[in-house]
Amino acid sequence: MAVRAGAEPEPVLALDVVVHRFGLTAFERDVLVLAAGPELDGDVAALLAAATGLAPGQPTFSLALAALPGAHWSAITPSGPLRRWRLIDVAPGPALVSSPLRIDERVLHFLVGAPHADERLRGVIEPVAPAVDVPAERDALVDSLAGAWLRGTDGRAPIIALHGGDAELRRIIAAAVARAVGSRLLAVRMDAIPAAADERVDLLRLLERESALSDALLLMEEAETPERAPDRSILNALADLGAPLILSATHPPPPLARATLTAEVEPLTHGEMCVAWREALGDRVSQLNGALDRVAGSFRLGLDGVRAVGSAYRTLPDTPAGEARLWGLCRAYARPRLGGLAQRISPAATWRDLVVPPAQLDTLHAIALHVRHRMTVHEQWGFADRSGRGMGIAALFSGPSGTGKTMAAEVLANDLELDLYRIDLSQVVSKYIGETEKNLRRVFDAAEGGSAILLFDEADALFGKRSEVKDSHDRYANIEVSYLLQRMEVYHGLAILTTNLASAIDPAFLRRLRFSVTFPFPDAASRTEIWRRVFPAAAPTDGIDPVRLARLSVAGGNIRNIALHAAFYAADAVEPVRMAHVLRAARLEYAKLERTLTESEMAAWT
Repeated sequence: MAVRAGAEPEPVLALDVVVHRFGLTAFERDVLVLAAGPELDGDVAALLAAATGLAPGQPTFSLALAALPGAHWSAITPSGPLRRWRLIDVAPGPALVSSPLRIDERVLHFLVGAPHADERLRGVIEPVAPAVDVPAERDALVDSLAGAWLRGTDGRAPIIALHGGDAELRRIIAAAVARAVGSRLLAVRMDAIPAAADERVDLLRLLERESALSDALLLMEEAETPERAPDRSILNALADLGAPLILSATHPPPPLARATLTAEVEPLTHGEMCVAWREALGDRVSQLNGALDRVAGSFRLGLDGVRAVGSAYRTLPDTPAGEARLWGLCRAYARPRLGGLAQRISPAATWRDLVVPPAQLDTLHAIALHVRHRMTVHEQWGFADRSGRGMGIAALFSGPSGTGKTMAAEVLANDLELDLYRIDLSQVVSKYIGETEKNLRRVFDAAEGGSAILLFDEADALFGKRSEVKDSHDRYANIEVSYLLQRMEVYHGLAILTTNLASAIDPAFLRRLRFSVTFPFPDAASRTEIWRRVFPAAAPTDGIDPVRLARLSVAGGNIRNIALHAAFYAADAVEPVRMAHVLRAARLEYAKLERTLTESEMAAWT
């Protein structure tokens, strides 16, 4: 079936349209009309019953050969257009020529002017509304794609492969291209295409026929959360289709047998997102008191997400806390589903809970303001145009275990009102070549929409020094590191790497990290302050002396463990927490650390 790019205007009669689009001969056209006759006129059915002896009256190919002019045997072959495009069905019979012929229901409805999608494609195809709200910045891309499509040679337009950006934006651009070339658009999820070859052939044949009958481009879209790229055999099968085709995926397709025009769809700009938010929120946007820029800059929900959140927000009652409620809806919608690769942490720690030296505290506050104002500085003030590197914010937290690295990440997430995910490196790093990069891509892609804070705990396992290339495993290990460098630079949110040993981190990472915070083992003054803050206000205490307890030479994480153990001992004794409970808890924690309380530390209780 030839693609109609740049073709002459087609006939307006439905039968002539079918003849034109499927390339029927005059005899094949007459066979199709003969098969339609008994469906449309009872008198025709009676005549056919008398002529063929079949009840109810149905035509046969034998009758067509005898009664219709220009008869040729190829009309009934499986490769002929009548059967190839399922325009007619041949019912089982004693012989091929004497078997009843029946017109396909979808084709019959088209001929009588009552077209509707094939029932066999229910749940597979989705009509896409004509594009009416294409962002002005995308007009040039739409014009170039439509022009290239119309200039397709040999009666076959190239495949248009859209990749990158937002899935809904790719769909809008595809709809605009379809409108520009005078066609409709039918969307098909690629994961609906069967893996079995025979089932796939049947479905693709129906899709190709539907494209012709509907005068539509087919938009093949990847799954909403693709685990992997589409199977190569499926892509090759799509390339063999004669139907006009647009592929939509996060990543560009591999080389295909059919000419392919690949176009990257840039992510929605901050200005486009603000426009989308204003349209989605309607008159409720005035309740945000100018905070729309922060919402648009922090969450990359895509156009579908913006509309969904905007619709949900409009159902809420008016409230002075409009920004906070919209922010909460955005967080819930954007919350990534990282499966077994990450654990979401509900941060409870605040700046008051964090005890670190002043220099480190200043750096942590600087990280927070970089995240909070990145859109203002990069987009509105133009700093993004001055650098080829991305807007990603990456920080290294180094220091001994228990010195506050994870707590600092919680404090930042709490302060910025963003989700925090601890990445499970045992699930990310794979011994199989290429799998680590796939897992990392899943992590960053899933987290991108909500600008989640990614915490790579004990990151030296993944971000260690790149090795000298001695074999293929070394080469691929270095590729993993390079891939991480690239993704961290373009990630829209904050990525935090923690390590107990900063010297184990690859120097190439250190050069590209925007921040590096060293968490020292707390001195006596810091330990005193931690002890002052470690017991919640609601916890009853009696005689707790932070200065004396600071003689215990342990990090903040161990102090919190000791305080918690002491609280349980006190609760069991129905008493307030006293120094005796802390001593008992300290012995328990030291045993876990395989250490013994020293004389100087024991002086706290003498």
